Amino acid sequence: MRSAFDDELEARLVRYAAIDSQSDATSPTSPSTEIQLQMSQLLVEELLEMGAEDVALTEYGVVLATIPATVEDAPVMGWLAHVDTAPQFHASGVKPVVHRGYNGGDITFADAPELKLSPENSPYLGEKMGEDIITASGTTLLGGDDKAGVAIAMTAARHLLNNRQIPHGKIRLAFTPDEEIGRGVDTRLPADLGADFAYTFDGGKPGEVEFETFSADGAVIKVAGVSAHPGFAKDKMVNALHLVSKIIMTLPQVTMTPDTTEGTEGFIHVSEVNGGSTEAEIVLILRDFEREGLAAKGDLLRQICQTVAATEPRAEITCEIRPQYRNMRYWLEEDMTPVHLAHAAVRKAGLEPVSIPIRGGTDGSRLTEMGVPCPNIFTGMQEIHGPLEWISVQDMAQATQVALELAQLAAGSE
Repeated sequence: MRSAFDDELEARLVRYAAIDSQSDATSPTSPSTEIQLQMSQLLVEELLEMGAEDVALTEYGVVLATIPATVEDAPVMGWLAHVDTAPQFHASGVKPVVHRGYNGGDITFADAPELKLSPENSPYLGEKMGEDIITASGTTLLGGDDKAGVAIAMTAARHLLNNRQIPHGKIRLAFTPDEEIGRGVDTRLPADLGADFAYTFDGGKPGEVEFETFSADGAVIKVAGVSAHPGFAKDKMVNALHLVSKIIMTLPQVTMTPDTTEGTEGFIHVSEVNGGSTEAEIVLILRDFEREGLAAKGDLLRQICQTVAATEPRAEITCEIRPQYRNMRYWLEEDMTPVHLAHAAVRKAGLEPVSIPIRGGTDGSRLTEMGVPCPNIFTGMQEIHGPLEWISVQDMAQATQVALELAQLAAGSE
């Protein structure tokens, strides 16, 4: 059965997903890509049309807005979602497809006939019989991560603005760029947001309330070899790519990569190799749920670089590791009130809350570390960052209901 929110959620996600707003980790600007601003400017227009207050696009690319309180002494709550899509897969020319009343079989893709989505390769899909499923057309990701979250927050905001009898405190909306590259929360955002606590809508299955994330670092290893004409290179050339290969092959291959770990196991992931025989670099991400484990992975990476460097003193190898975000649990466990409130809202929406550590991170990780407690709420997104990405409209509707329950519970309404 379709809910009162389904049509709006479907229309919003289809509209938003068609906009290319992919971020770029190699860009130094904020936002990292100009195309993200097309999405942000559309949201500004829509927020003004629906009657939101304090609508602004900050110089660092965040869309901010206010839903005025109907209960003045309630705490200020933030709702966040990010407008960018993942750089790991194609995101230009997205053609969203709505599969109404899913029949339980294979979903095929117009632009990639060899591709199929089924309960075999995405088991949760088997639970979605009769629901409305949105995918892309097979050659791009859908971008439900996190345009589903944007659609949910916008739909809930419009509902509150149109139904002033619903009790709630001031709600601050923030739609961030560059979350996928770990740069979504500018240091100015906590003050500009002005929220006592917040929630990101950037999670998976219905019922999920996430307050434990990876801690994350990024690393860049640079290798400078020695250039020489290959025809006269004996005892002269030092091939940077050979040294890059040694470093990669020295990393733990069967115990510490994304494809060999699960649960609370961390990893070291080689995400890019760039350059040529004279100069080359390796881009990596390091993940662990605990600070100590993350530090140990950084130490291991440095040790491997030193070991390989010792085999060829004519080369120069550097390893730079920079922090990205930390497990939000470290701060939330000091005051679990926002988590307990989310659990209560999920129950009021007719679901059973589920909280398990997530093998990722969100803007909420950085915002929590900066002083604004910010757990993560489900949206329904599945198989993200690839061509099989899909989402149920009905799951999005449940997340919208949770947002509305959160607003009322925070205002003291039962």
